[in-house]
Amino acid sequence: RGLKRNYVFFSLCFVMRNIFRTSSSLIRNQTIVGCWSRHLGNSFPLQNNCINQIQKRFSYNVEEKKPVVEKLENAQLSNQKLNLYDLDDEEMKHLVNHWKIAAYRAKQMSEWMYKKLVSKVEEMENIDSKLREKLVEYTVLGTLKVVSQQESKDGTIKWAYSLSDGQIIETVLMRYTDGRNTACISSQAGCAMKCSFCATGQMGFSRQLTSTEIFEQVLRTSQYLKNKDGSRLSNVVFMGMGEPLMNYRAVLKAVRRIHDQLEIGWRHITISTVGIVPNILKLADEGIDVTLAVSLHEINDELRSLSMPVNKRFPIKELIAACREFSKKTSRRISFEWALIQGKNDSPQTAKGLATLLKGIICHVNVIPLNPTSGFEGKPSTKQSVEKFVSVLKTEGVSASIRVRRGIDIQGGCGQLKADILKKQMVDEKEESFDEKQQLDENQ
Repeated sequence: RGLKRNYVFFSLCFVMRNIFRTSSSLIRNQTIVGCWSRHLGNSFPLQNNCINQIQKRFSYNVEEKKPVVEKLENAQLSNQKLNLYDLDDEEMKHLVNHWKIAAYRAKQMSEWMYKKLVSKVEEMENIDSKLREKLVEYTVLGTLKVVSQQESKDGTIKWAYSLSDGQIIETVLMRYTDGRNTACISSQAGCAMKCSFCATGQMGFSRQLTSTEIFEQVLRTSQYLKNKDGSRLSNVVFMGMGEPLMNYRAVLKAVRRIHDQLEIGWRHITISTVGIVPNILKLADEGIDVTLAVSLHEINDELRSLSMPVNKRFPIKELIAACREFSKKTSRRISFEWALIQGKNDSPQTAKGLATLLKGIICHVNVIPLNPTSGFEGKPSTKQSVEKFVSVLKTEGVSASIRVRRGIDIQGGCGQLKADILKKQMVDEKEESFDEKQQLDENQ
C-alpha cells in the first residue's frame, strides 16, 4: 500500500511539473502547490520536501529573475542601454540566464569590470561571443560623460562629469609623492547646506546621486590610474560636492561596493560631514571602520550659524557629543576640518578654545587656509597665522597638521569647476539668444 501511495504521489508531481511549465499564472499564484502542501504536509514529510524544492525552483525563476529583466526592458523602452554597474552579482547571473548563457560568464564579466578595470565591453576578451554581442547591443559600462578635464602643475587632476539628466558633478584625483593616490568624490549634485565659503553651497541643491553614480566616480579614477601608469587608487574621500550624510543610504551602499569590489580598505575611506548628528550616530553602528571627518570651522554657535546654517539645527554641543559617541563606539580617530579665514577664526585664542572643545576625543585637526571663491569675501590666513594656530593646538595636546592646498590653478575646490562651466553656458546662451534676435531684426 505504501509503494502504491508513493507511486500515485510522484505521478501527481510529474503532472504538476508539466502544468507549472505551461501555465505562468499557476506558477505565480502557486495555487496547486499550496493546496497539495496543505493536504499532504503533515502526513508525508518526504513528499512535502519535494514540494518545497519545487516552490524554491519556481520562486527563483519567476521572482528573483524579474527585476533585472524589467531593468533591461525599461532601458529599451526609453531607447537607452542597461548600465552594467547598476547590477549586483546575482542580477548579473540573472541577466546571462535570461539570454540562455552559462551562469559562470557573469563571474567573468565581474572580473573584467572590477579587477581588470576595462572601460568597454569589447575589451572582455575571454567571454562568449554571443554574450559579447548581447552586451554591446543592450548594455553600457557607466553613464558618466566627461565635460571637462583639467590637470594642475602639482599633479592634481579634476574632472567635471555630466550625468544622464544633464546635471554636472566633480571628481578630483590627488597624487602624492609618497605614492598615495586619493580620489575626492561627490555625493550630491549641488548641496543644500548653504555654507557661505563653499562654491557648491552657493549654487544650491539639484538632486541626490545614486549609489552607482557615486561608485562610478571611484571606478573611473581607478581606470585612469591603471591606464596611465599601472598604479592603483589607495584612498577615497567624500569631500566633493554635496553632504554625504544627507544621502546616507546611497553613500553607504557605494562605500560597501568600493570596499568589496575595488578592494579599498575601510580605513582608507573617509566620509565628511558638516554635522548631521543623527546620521553620525547611525554611522557609528554600521560596523565599518571608515574615517569620519567633521567640518567644524568655528567654536561659537552664533558665528558658526552665520557661515554654516546647519548649526541652527545641530548646534556645536550636540555635534561634539555625537562625535564623542562615535569615537567611543568605533575607537576610530575623527578628523576635524578647519578652514582658516583671515581675521575670522585664525587667532591663538580660537585655537585654545578649539583644544578645550575637543578635549577627550580621539581626533586630529586638519588645518587648511581658505580656498577662495567668487561668492565669499573672506581671504585665506597668512602663513604665520596658520603655523601659529597649529602650534597652539599641539601645545594644548591636540594632534594637528597643515593640509596643503592642491589644484589651486585649476579651481580644485569643490564646486568651482562646475560654477565656471555653468557661467560659460549662460554666456553662450545669451550670445546665442542675441544672435537669434539680431537675425530676426535683419529679416524684418
